[in-house]
Amino acid sequence: MKIRIIGGSGSGKTYLATQLAQKYHIPHYDLDNLQWDNRAKCYGVKRDKQKRADMLQEILKQDDWIMEGVYYTWCEQSFAEADQIYLLEVPHRIYTYRIWKRFLKRKLGLEQGKRETWKSVCGLIRWTNQYCRKDMLEIKKMLEPYESKLFESDFRKIK
Repeated sequence: MKIRIIGGSGSGKTYLATQLAQKYHIPHYDLDNLQWDNRAKCYGVKRDKQKRADMLQEILKQDDWIMEGVYYTWCEQSFAEADQIYLLEVPHRIYTYRIWKRFLKRKLGLEQGKRETWKSVCGLIRWTNQYCRKDMLEIKKMLEPYESKLFESDFRKIK
């Protein structure tokens, strides 16, 4: 089974991917780990595009995977190869709350994650606003050929 999950920051992608991975015993891949160099000394360093493409191809070769992330241009092949596609959209107030909650959990050491700063979280919220207004329209258009395998999730069911 190959599952692709896409939505803005704070939409519940990681939560849904984790739940599905546990239920079906399938590996889960966060596309942020392909896009960003998490070993860099500072936050926000992008990975080399060729390395990112190679990593994506390694995942796509597998028989089963769950892939989640906001990205759609450089990983369009993942939608074509997926058996199921989940498109997650949530209202502004929900994703803003979730982004701040995640940031605070990480700062308090209650959750592992990226080394975000107050400034980077404010930037992420601004970026997510733009993503939900502009990019989501492009994503929906791009996903039209995959309508038979597309599921849109109710945000209230995704914690």
